[in-house]
Formats: sequence, structure tokens, C-alpha cells
Amino acid sequence: MSVGLASLQQVIERLSRDQVLALAPDASSQKAAQGVAAPGKWSSRGATGTVLYGECKGSGAKPYLACVDLTEPAYRCSCPSRKFPCKHALGLLLMWSADGVPEMEAAPQWVTEWQEARYERAVKAADRLDAARAKAATEAGRSGAEDSAGDSVG
Repeated sequence: MSVGLASLQQVIERLSRDQVLALAPDASSQKAAQGVAAPGKWSSRGATGTVLYGECKGSGAKPYLACVDLTEPAYRCSCPSRKFPCKHALGLLLMWSADGVPEMEAAPQWVTEWQEARYERAVKAADRLDAARAKAATEAGRSGAEDSAGDSVG
């Protein structure tokens, strides 16, 4: 895990059931999320600081891998749903809101890889923004200097 992620220590206020359900894209997602918000549907689940994760039994042979970054929130799930967040992420959040997701020492590799990729994208975006601001400031400085030089000729 990168130093930036390891040093991120935030206290996240636990969402209420209603707040979680308000994140759903529609009423059918709310209902479906409540259906998967039972510990028996999950072969594993946990929380590490600001991230929830779990493996939810689906219709296929492999469980769906769902994780939620509570700082934004941001969601990721391996299910084929086009809804965002999907019922698995919402179900995980519902269990967490009811104190049903145990705190763990470390997250599985698939979760830490997602966190690191998100962090790296955020750093690159910040770098691009800084570069654009620096370029704009340089161009504004040149434009102002040219205007000043033109004003003194007379």
C-alpha cells in the first residue's frame, strides 16, 4: 500500500439506513440491496479504516467482489449490473450502517489494488491541474508584460 493511503486516517460518520438507501439509483435497487444486506449472503466482509469490502454470493460460481470507499463514497463491484451503486455495494453499506461489517486488520489484495489505483489516478489528476494552472499563470504573466511594454511606448 502506498504511503499516502497508509497515512490516511479519517473518522467516518456511520450512515443511517435511510442515508444509504438514498444513494440507490432507483426504488428497485433499494429493494434489491435490502435483499443482499444479510450476513448469510456474504462469504466474507470487512472494514479497514475508510473502506468496506465483501464477497457476495451471486448466480455464478464466483462471488461478486464489492468494495466501497467511504471518503467519497466511491464504489466497485465485479457484478454485471449497470446501476451505480449496484445492489451489492448498497447491501454492504446497509450492513455497515447496522454495525454488521467487522473491522479487520488488512483488506484483501483486490481491495488494496483498487485503493492504490484510485490514489494514483487522483495524484495524476492533481498534477495535470497544477500544470494547467502554472501554464495559465505563465501565459497571463507574458500577456501582462506585453501589455505593459506597449503602454510605455508613446
